[in-house]
Amino acid sequence: MVLAGNPSRPKRILIIVENLPVPFDRRVWNEATTLTKAGYEVSVICPVGHGASARREVIDGIHIYRHPIVEARSVYFYFVEYGVALFWEFLLAWRVLFERGFDAIHACNPPDLIFLVGGFFKLLFGKKFVFDHHDINPELFEAKFGKRNLLYRVVVALERLTFAISDISIATNHSYRSIAIERGRMDPARVFVVRSGPNLERLQIVPPDPSVRKGRAYCVGYVGVIGAQEGINYLLEAVRHIVRDLDRHDIQFCIAGGGPELDRLKALAIELGIADYVTFAGRVSDGELLKILNTADVCVNSDECNPMNDKSTMNKIMEYMALAKPIVQFDLTEGRFTALDASLYARANDSVDFAAKILDLLGDAQRRKQLGEFGRARVIDQLAWPHEAPKLLNAYEALFEGNRAAQVQSRGVVAKGHSADFVTGNLVRRLLSPLASRK
Repeated sequence: MVLAGNPSRPKRILIIVENLPVPFDRRVWNEATTLTKAGYEVSVICPVGHGASARREVIDGIHIYRHPIVEARSVYFYFVEYGVALFWEFLLAWRVLFERGFDAIHACNPPDLIFLVGGFFKLLFGKKFVFDHHDINPELFEAKFGKRNLLYRVVVALERLTFAISDISIATNHSYRSIAIERGRMDPARVFVVRSGPNLERLQIVPPDPSVRKGRAYCVGYVGVIGAQEGINYLLEAVRHIVRDLDRHDIQFCIAGGGPELDRLKALAIELGIADYVTFAGRVSDGELLKILNTADVCVNSDECNPMNDKSTMNKIMEYMALAKPIVQFDLTEGRFTALDASLYARANDSVDFAAKILDLLGDAQRRKQLGEFGRARVIDQLAWPHEAPKLLNAYEALFEGNRAAQVQSRGVVAKGHSADFVTGNLVRRLLSPLASRK
């Protein structure tokens, strides 16, 4: 296969991701393998992590460079975490440049600091810069710390600078695309939506394992990062209501995932008197995860209703759907778009209503089956990664082939009533414009 640009060799992509090791970051791994299969040469810089401790590794033709990481425990310690990560990203980017070379840096946030690496190599060597917009960091900062202070304004500025230096931006949904266009001032023709579709080869339906139920009749499953904005406290409050107020003792709740809030939430479960009814599995292997989710009668997403979660697409929702599991979640814009009729929707941040929706589904096997079948069909027909892979490749065609592919998308955007005027001007003007005026 001959790619656009220099026909003598394939284009080389350097992916940088800071918050999860590869291949455990499923979106990044799907992107890396898709690009590799399409003929690109892919290198990845990422942190070490549980099950991914090798500093240098090649998996499926993808060259992985891992670095140490320091996990922040407070807002000010983030400076240390991100400073250490940036140091290693710069160092390893030089190593990749000399060992394998790269034509573009594909930066996956958080944080919105990788543009410093991408901007350096863009200005010095003319490398392309792709921003893969995983999280909206201003809203994430506010969700974590509940304030709009000086640091919040710094986070907003860093987001704008990231967009300003980007040749193209890849959004995980249309809410993020709107942010790139409106807040990031990017041209619509340079913003591509590539959703984090689940990989059905990984998410296999297998028989349930009775041991997950701990001898109880029903199981409710959750998978995800155990962080402050995930709203697991609402789930635990719902469990308390079910067990203590409604005197239901036939349901086991299994929470799979690791994160900074895990110890606090374990302590909260003890405080609420529900520790025997909640299994905290921690970070688990794919096999253990599939065992838990396939055993669950209902799967839940307790993400708090806030601006960050409202605009974000949660991978766990599509994973539940891929396994034909009915879902209970709070009513969030992107959560509803993803699940549609595969889910029941509780009132915003209302743990009692959340509990009621769980019990509604547990009490109706036919409805559980109906919601599960709808969700799996939606994933297979519309949301699975094979539907998204061509969109990623189209974005890269636009990156390397100039305006041709971008103009195709631009015409589609205009047809939907959006402006598609291409932004002109040199890099310096683009970098300065976010600082010249504020919305």
